[in-house]
Amino acid sequence: MTDSPDASSLVSASSQLNLMEVDAIDDKEFDIPQVDTPPTLESILNELEDEEDPFVLEDTCVLNVDNMDTHSCDTSSLASSDSGDPAHLKRRRRTVDLNPTVHGSVLRHSLLKGISAQIVSAADKVDAGLPTAITMSGVIAVGTSHGLALVFDTNQALRLCLGTKATGAEFGAVSALSINRDCSRLLCGFAKGQITMWDLANGKLLRTIDDAHPPGTAILHVKFTDDPTLAVCNDSGGSVFELAFRRVMGMRSCDSRCLFSGSKGEVCSVEPLHAPPDFRDHPITHYCLLAMASLTKILVIGLKPSLKVWMTFPYSKSDPSSVPQMAWQFVPVQKKVNPILAFCKGDTVHFLLVSKEETGTIHVIKQRQLHLSCDIISLSWINSRTLVLVDSHEKLQVADRPSQEVLETLDLEQVQLVYNSRHFKSLATGGNVSQALALVGEKACYQSVSSYAGQIVYLGTKSAHIMTLRNWRERIDCMLKQEHFVQALSLAWSFHEGTAKAVLGLFGDPAKRKRVVADKMVEIVFQFAEFALKKCPEHGKIQVMEQHFHDLVPFMVDHCLLLQRPDLLFNQLYSRLAENTVAKGVFLESLESHIVADRLGLLTTPIMRDLLAHYHGNGMMDSLERCIVHLDVTSLDIQQVVQVCWENQLYDAMIYVFTSGMNDYITPMEKLFAVVGPPLREGRSLIDEEVVMGNKLLVYISCCLAGRAYPLGDIPEDLVVQVKNQVFEFLIRLHSGESSEGEEVFPCIRTLLHFDTREFLNVLAMTFEDFKNDKQALEYQQRTVDILLQVMVDNPDFTPSQVGGLFTFLARQLAKPDNTLFVNRKLFDQVLEFLCCPDDDSRHTERQQVLLELLQVGGVVQFNEERLLALAEKAKFYQICEFLYEKRHLYDRIIDCYLRDDLRKGEIFSYVHNLLSMPGYAPEEKRAVRAKALQHMQELATLSASRSAELVAFHFDEDVRSVLSEFQDDGLLFRFLCCLLEPREGQRPEAAWPLDPDLHELQLDLLSRFAPQELLGFLQASQHYRLEEAIQITQRHRHNKATAYLLEKKGDVQGAFAVLLATLKEKLTLLTAESDGGGTRGGAGQTEEETDGEPTLAAVKEALDDIVALCRRSSQNLYQQQREVLWFPLLETMMDSQRQVKGLHAKHTFHVLKELTMKVLNSMSSFIPLPAIIQRILQDPVYGKGKLAEIQGLILGMLDTFTYEQTLLETTTSLLNHDLHWSLAHLRAAVTRGLHPRQDYCNICLQQYKRRQDSPEEIIVFSCGHLYHFQCLQQKDGGRGLASAPPQQPLSCYKCSSSKGGRSGPSAEPGRGRSASLAQTRVTSVRLDGQAETGGKKVFVGAALDPQQEQSWDQLRSLYRGPSRLSILSELSHGHRNERTGFLITSQSGAENSQLKLSPPPLLEE
Repeated sequence: MTDSPDASSLVSASSQLNLMEVDAIDDKEFDIPQVDTPPTLESILNELEDEEDPFVLEDTCVLNVDNMDTHSCDTSSLASSDSGDPAHLKRRRRTVDLNPTVHGSVLRHSLLKGISAQIVSAADKVDAGLPTAITMSGVIAVGTSHGLALVFDTNQALRLCLGTKATGAEFGAVSALSINRDCSRLLCGFAKGQITMWDLANGKLLRTIDDAHPPGTAILHVKFTDDPTLAVCNDSGGSVFELAFRRVMGMRSCDSRCLFSGSKGEVCSVEPLHAPPDFRDHPITHYCLLAMASLTKILVIGLKPSLKVWMTFPYSKSDPSSVPQMAWQFVPVQKKVNPILAFCKGDTVHFLLVSKEETGTIHVIKQRQLHLSCDIISLSWINSRTLVLVDSHEKLQVADRPSQEVLETLDLEQVQLVYNSRHFKSLATGGNVSQALALVGEKACYQSVSSYAGQIVYLGTKSAHIMTLRNWRERIDCMLKQEHFVQALSLAWSFHEGTAKAVLGLFGDPAKRKRVVADKMVEIVFQFAEFALKKCPEHGKIQVMEQHFHDLVPFMVDHCLLLQRPDLLFNQLYSRLAENTVAKGVFLESLESHIVADRLGLLTTPIMRDLLAHYHGNGMMDSLERCIVHLDVTSLDIQQVVQVCWENQLYDAMIYVFTSGMNDYITPMEKLFAVVGPPLREGRSLIDEEVVMGNKLLVYISCCLAGRAYPLGDIPEDLVVQVKNQVFEFLIRLHSGESSEGEEVFPCIRTLLHFDTREFLNVLAMTFEDFKNDKQALEYQQRTVDILLQVMVDNPDFTPSQVGGLFTFLARQLAKPDNTLFVNRKLFDQVLEFLCCPDDDSRHTERQQVLLELLQVGGVVQFNEERLLALAEKAKFYQICEFLYEKRHLYDRIIDCYLRDDLRKGEIFSYVHNLLSMPGYAPEEKRAVRAKALQHMQELATLSASRSAELVAFHFDEDVRSVLSEFQDDGLLFRFLCCLLEPREGQRPEAAWPLDPDLHELQLDLLSRFAPQELLGFLQASQHYRLEEAIQITQRHRHNKATAYLLEKKGDVQGAFAVLLATLKEKLTLLTAESDGGGTRGGAGQTEEETDGEPTLAAVKEALDDIVALCRRSSQNLYQQQREVLWFPLLETMMDSQRQVKGLHAKHTFHVLKELTMKVLNSMSSFIPLPAIIQRILQDPVYGKGKLAEIQGLILGMLDTFTYEQTLLETTTSLLNHDLHWSLAHLRAAVTRGLHPRQDYCNICLQQYKRRQDSPEEIIVFSCGHLYHFQCLQQKDGGRGLASAPPQQPLSCYKCSSSKGGRSGPSAEPGRGRSASLAQTRVTSVRLDGQAETGGKKVFVGAALDPQQEQSWDQLRSLYRGPSRLSILSELSHGHRNERTGFLITSQSGAENSQLKLSPPPLLEE
């Protein structure tokens, strides 16, 4: 069979990995911690599989956070790894402008015609059946439904037909295929569970394996590992088995081992890690990794040197019918190549990188996920950066992993993909599979897709197809064939800049790559130009032709400049496009954007000539001017450009040509003056164009004097001084170059003053700022000022406003500290007269500021100050007056200046405070200021009551009463007094007025008038008023609540009650009157009464709340009879109000009053016995003479309250008893718990607890775990007299007491002594006979230990030397960490002598 393009696409494995990509990739996107201690396979299989778990790693021991890569926590994509490089940002931004999403055709889709023909022929001629599986390595093998395997070579020639129809009838269809690494063996799995091995060299059957897995299940996958003696298979029961091939003495055998049982979770895909030939010695390959995909999680295990689970990873929540997919790929990361496992179930692809460090630590690092909007049924790598995916709609998508872009989408519907559903359902063996696996099998196509060496084959029902990446030239050529030149240029530029995805065929260093791509782009540009001219419409409107070239020509220009090939742009390309007039014009217009952006500054002479002609001919003069000012002058025909600019009034361009091309800065001014001067001299108004020229002239002069070039850039440094001098010489010319007989002197300055006096003077002011230590410049400055004065003063051609502007300008110059200007006295007097002119309101603040600056620098030394002061007062220049008064030390007059100045009135307080506080002023001056301030205090209070009060408090505390007496307005006095009596920091402690009761009573009186709502708060907060006077004030203003408060404070509770009761009666009278009026209106009046009476009801409720609160407060300190005197009149008042409205139509009012009465009764019940309340109710005429039903509501309400309180009391008692019982039970359990000693030696003498075998030894064990001999502990406590203490004397742990900084002596109080006691256990080694005392005295009775018990005790202490479980739990307890005391538990002779200790030990409950 002859070679074909399809056959040539099958390449060797050495081209699978492009090592040139190593430098372009880093590992910033990894964030999974490393694996140090992987769990066992059994622990993973025994885990519960919960699909609702979040997307996290399951077992904490799988990933050790302590060994996590700290540099791997960033999840940014690889595309963002260059974001720190500004050049990269610039390149990428430019690429964005050039349509960066163009990827072109990435994949080449080819039909394997020879193989497809053989598949169809085999089915027709030898009844081989339909294709069921395909695999590819150095050869391609296709399995059929009748059990045959067809093997093809790289030329698509059929080499072998393995198997027979008889075998197919026995074994069923081929369900899985696998070729080993050196293409010498082929494994075939069958639908009925058998596996066969074939020799691909001669077609010989080497093994038939029918016992590798449980019978009755189909083979879903069978795959060789990189070890030729090891393979794995996966059956429809969800189990995975390892197949180990052996050959002993010529006998071939196969040993099977179960790696994963389907009963723990069904595996539906397995994928061993295959290393490319260049990475056969990679450290990871020594572990023979195998990835398994179950229905709920991914497992990665190592088959060598021993079976070990490396990690497990659950899927995110997905559709149960989604097919799990996995694929391994070696990827270069930071000059290291490591395998990455891509896996998915649904629409999200996850990536895990596996690496081994030199220290032997295994790292499993999570990478950025890839999210797609489709259900993936096939996943394959085609190179280290690109994946090929197929979704459930048979749409093939090419995705770039680092950038997560989908590069291309193809439709595989024509392939008619083969699905493996029959094998997943195991129909050949009776269909004994789970519903979950059968559901996944509906979309399973594992055996229809095989990838190898950067190629992917897809198996259809009648054909085979192969997908390979196109190289970069082929991708561009595909676009050129479709005449997509714009997209082809954009794609080629992405190859040039290294931003393209899935690049194939570009090798070498970046510079070499760019050269190769640039040559290709030049070819594209030429083809593009030919295409543009060829496709130009020959007939129709000119606009259609212009639009055609506007769509194409700018792209050619852009890419020529991107390639930095102006020679290509101006020679070959322009000469070709110039053949078409429209194309030529579009080309010239396309240059404008690049010229203005300074990307193109030098044009050839023909291009420049054509550019001028084109823009001039089409009237595009503004665009032409923008271009000229950005071009290099050396490329311009100056004479032609100047002529065009002058004829078309392109003054910016003309100035640029003269200044940049000829260093002539005067001629442009002369030409501009020639435009602006004549109409101004003639006295006529300027038109808009002339105004623009005048403004342009001012800006040009300002730039020249400031050392700036116009319209952009800077004047060369060696010319700055020369240009300044030339400009000044031009301005101060006596006559112009073309002067007439009637021309006035200094025409240039006159023209600029008449055009815009203010702006011209501003230009001069900015220029004079830079004149320092430059004698020539200072001379020009003086000369210019003299000319200005000569031209403008006493000249009727200038308005007073213009002359005033000159004087202001002059005053600013004179006010400079380093001023060198000289002005004669007469002229200076005119300046002052103008600045102080009261009739001119224009620029009042500016004139005052200028004059102030003159005064501050001493510019008016020789001027009469009295006259200046009179002028300033007349002109309302209060800052000037302040300056002059301060100079004369008339500080009190300055207060008048502040009060008259509307802009600075608020500053008077700070001025007075600072002057009276700061040293350096004479006492007479301060007295004058104090007198002036007191004189205007009412005016100051009007400005700010708070600040004036603060001023009085700090500086006028002796004059408070006189200040208050001066106030005429009571409202102002109220605000001032409130601010004055507020507490403040820094107030002098010796001041007596803050405690003056008269002031506080005055404030109380004013509060009663102006702010009664604040009255009660003031009375509660203040303590400086007299009660009797305050009561008189509140009674005079009828503030009953405040009066009641004062009477209660005085101790007159009855008086306060009487006031509040009178208020309540008054409110009730109004309420009953309103309800009576509403009742006469009938039924309709009910609603009106409810709404109209709301304010009165609120007032009644407020009054009742006040009086009830008074009664409750007072009842605490009163006898029973006194309480009744308070409560019963209140109750009678409420019941009497009900009698007033009873029988009327005011049902709402009656109901409210009844509720209020119940409120009074509820409050009374806490202080008055219930029988007395009921008796008083029954004595009332309203209730006493009626039926029981009339008082039923009141009594039932009282009973409800009683029942509620009784239930509350019982519940509280029950809870307290329950808590007490619980606490006692747990305390008893803690007290009776056994103790576990920490060691078997005494903590005092450091000897074994059993020092002598024959002598009795008493030991004491405390709850903290420390052990002592009783004698040793007594000796240590002997200094405190405990040696002679009775046995029941509480002891404490010596070591714990010492660690707390000392031991306390015995408590004198028995109750406290118990709290300090410890739980003690006394153990003796010999029984004590006859030593226990009786007769009510509590003694310690030793519990005897026989020799066997003693031996057990010794064994226990020798076996457990570490901390006890109790001590561990105690350490975990934060609340009792430092407590080491407990109860002493004794063995006592009689139950009547036992005693329960209720002090809880610091132990945790078990």
